[in-house]
Amino acid sequence: MSQARDNVSQALTEVRRLQLRDLGAIEEIERRSYPTPWSRSMFAGELAKPSSICIGVFEGATVTLVGYLIVSRYVDAWHVMNIAVLPEQRRGGIASLLLEELFALTRDDVRRGYTLEVRVSNEGAIALYESAGFERRGVRRGYYTDNREDALIMWKDPPAAAASARA
Repeated sequence: MSQARDNVSQALTEVRRLQLRDLGAIEEIERRSYPTPWSRSMFAGELAKPSSICIGVFEGATVTLVGYLIVSRYVDAWHVMNIAVLPEQRRGGIASLLLEELFALTRDDVRRGYTLEVRVSNEGAIALYESAGFERRGVRRGYYTDNREDALIMWKDPPAAAASARA
């Protein structure tokens, strides 16, 4: 069992691919997590794309969505587009579990690395990504539309590159 899964509440019901029926719960978490939330149509578009991975952590007897991850496949990278966890569930291992699931689902794709942008002020998220193996690779100036904050570009090498670096 993974370290992240060990840290997540024993009430964890499942980690599974998101479906259109989950849009309401996704939107609720999104609105509570970000100053400029994605629209329902943006999420629906990602859920419909065959090149996307959209997974969620569902917990408890009511099978409540507590966190999700949206990733798009590009030529040379898996781009982490969106990750969010209910505010009251943060720092409990759910985001780490989502990233571990992503890495497990894509482990055979040895050519693509992983990339993402994160607000330079979001120290908690940056620490999470660094603990998952992401490295700081640059800055996108004025990336966020709500306040023109810069975004830190982070990258995790593909599994093949990481394995050859260890050899």
